[in-house]
Amino acid sequence: MPTQFGPEYVRAIAPYQAGKPIAEVAREFGLDEAAIVKLASNENPFGVPDSARAAMLQAASDIGRYPDANGFELKAALAERYAVPADWITLGNGSNDILEIAAHAFVRQGQAVLYAQYSFAVYALATQGVGARAIVVAASDYGHDLPAMAAAIDADTRLVFIANPNNPTGTFIPAAQIEAFIRQVPAHVVVVLDEAYNEFLAPEQQYESAAWVKQYPNLLVSRTFSKAYGLAGLRVGFAIAQPALTDLMNRIRQPFNVNSMAQAAAVAALNDGAFLAKGAANNAAGYRQFTEAFAALGLEYVPSYGNFVMVRVGDDDGAGARVNLALLKQGVIVRPVGNYGLPRWLRVSIGLPRENAVLIAALTKALA
Repeated sequence: MPTQFGPEYVRAIAPYQAGKPIAEVAREFGLDEAAIVKLASNENPFGVPDSARAAMLQAASDIGRYPDANGFELKAALAERYAVPADWITLGNGSNDILEIAAHAFVRQGQAVLYAQYSFAVYALATQGVGARAIVVAASDYGHDLPAMAAAIDADTRLVFIANPNNPTGTFIPAAQIEAFIRQVPAHVVVVLDEAYNEFLAPEQQYESAAWVKQYPNLLVSRTFSKAYGLAGLRVGFAIAQPALTDLMNRIRQPFNVNSMAQAAAVAALNDGAFLAKGAANNAAGYRQFTEAFAALGLEYVPSYGNFVMVRVGDDDGAGARVNLALLKQGVIVRPVGNYGLPRWLRVSIGLPRENAVLIAALTKALA
């Protein structure tokens, strides 16, 4: 039987479930696509910045040729931004690609990967994909318990994933606590600091983890252009690490994993400070809009530092699925998190003010 092909640990993987596309919801419920509001996948509600769109159009004239496999211009721009040598940067097909490459580069079958309960689902998938053993440390207030994680590292641990801010719960770890944790980790264990939502932090919470890479050879910082920069559909991510790590990652990275238009768009978006500022302001206002509404509805929510909020919509384990279905029928797409062991909760992305208002009205009706 074909199902007998491949390693048992691969056959055991439950594929990643992405947020429902608008077209699928329209077909399933007989709705008008134009009226559907999608707040499920933490996408940028402003879409692609004009600067990136223009760069893409220019790059489109040459897409009959392969992209620059080394991503020279994008790496140069990132190197300047983060004050590191260009050969300390690895490009990925989104930061998801970076996480997968790290697991394949640093972990052998049977070794261990450590991550927190309620952290990004891809950590578990990447661990299973290489036949590694998962060490899952219980969360503290829906976030990372770093002292417990440090204590859980064993002789076979080769990789630790930390998400900051964390998806799907939105929790945040102050910089001093993260650096103290990295300092405790044995030198042969790679720490992947996943900062997909870093740009949404308030100025007083911002810190520069790229500077830590110079001090800690076992640290790898992962970033993405999918969220704050509005390039989710283009799939651009990158890692910053010392050459000993980037060399291994580049040995197994697909040579053309970031296409020409994506590279050009990322260079333009990286330097579009006005677009980032507009997104940050909208995110802060939308967070207030959501949390005030949730409080008025008597709903518990986890304080979030990303561009989403996780909200509890009932007291039974069927609540998340039930309310999610009620929202879908009204043309509002959010993200159930039952697969994270949180069946009473939904994760709601922050959209434009009008989109947020539609969600609030639909949720009020669904809970009535």
